[in-house]
Amino acid sequence: MSVNHTLFTVGPVEVRKEVLEAMTKPMITHRSKAFEQLQEGIVEKLHKALDTDMNILMSPASASGLLEGCVRSGVNRSMVGVSNGSFGDRWQGIGTENGKEVRKVNAPWGKAVRPSDLEGAIDDRTEAVTMVSNESSTGVLNPVADIVKGIREKHDPLIFVDGVTAVFGTDLRIKELDLDALVFGTQKALALPPGLAIMCCSDRLLEKAKTVPHRGYYFDLVQMKKMADKNYSLTTPPVSLMYALDFQLERMLKEGMSARYERHKEMAELVRNWARAHHGLFAEPGHLSDTITVINRGDIDFSKLNKGLKERGCEISNGYGDIKETTFRVGHMGDLTPAEVRGLLKNMDEVLEATR
Repeated sequence: MSVNHTLFTVGPVEVRKEVLEAMTKPMITHRSKAFEQLQEGIVEKLHKALDTDMNILMSPASASGLLEGCVRSGVNRSMVGVSNGSFGDRWQGIGTENGKEVRKVNAPWGKAVRPSDLEGAIDDRTEAVTMVSNESSTGVLNPVADIVKGIREKHDPLIFVDGVTAVFGTDLRIKELDLDALVFGTQKALALPPGLAIMCCSDRLLEKAKTVPHRGYYFDLVQMKKMADKNYSLTTPPVSLMYALDFQLERMLKEGMSARYERHKEMAELVRNWARAHHGLFAEPGHLSDTITVINRGDIDFSKLNKGLKERGCEISNGYGDIKETTFRVGHMGDLTPAEVRGLLKNMDEVLEATR
């Protein structure tokens, strides 16, 4: 692998050297005053960067762990799972595997979920609705605000959102969304190594959780909140990764969140224009992700393309799920720059020309 290898993948993503170096601070115990101060500072910066006053819960896991935590702590029996891709399907499966009644609402892959898709699916028995904001198998950014508004006009279930590839790359305007859970991880637009899941959590979800039996232990939101109130983790946290998270949040606040979101838009448009000049975009117009672009493969041999890119020191992602063989994906999130994306696209052109 090239010394200057750069990831343009969907995740884990490129992590800068200085971020990795932040992880080399001396180890501290996770029941110490120093750890309390570390976690307190991280939570304060998360609130500021995301412009939210929701409760912050963290767990040493991938984001899927806290998706399961939402289901186990927030649902006694009945939920609605909304999906238009692999990761919406995954949350439906998490519900089913935890013994919940899951009413599935499935929109076509490549299309955004509309409020009208949920008509008739939610009733007074529905305790929670799960959905994905940015579906990374298809490159669709769902209109979460419109969907939530449509739900709230007639019913009042808990609303859980997978923000894994959206948070820190797209301005979700969290304060305006009226969510009960927004879950994400460190290895996407936060541009950190994998290993820590984070949730913005409502008071209402925590109150509901107190009434739900058999919440398990590792992802029990009630127990997690008790420890979070003391600036502790329920179980042993990845202390080194938290050093890097603290460092990265400082950098993001210095860059400015609006500037960060604009940078993501610029990178996304560069990749979209490249895709339009080739075999086109899989996702429908008007609902395109700013962190991931899913490109129709056409006659492109992806294995040759990615092999050639790796030889040049960069890497992209294959398609995923049902469209694995007909698409490929380019990640443009985190700390990547428009100049780096232009370099990638130039390399893609040259590799394709050489393999024709």
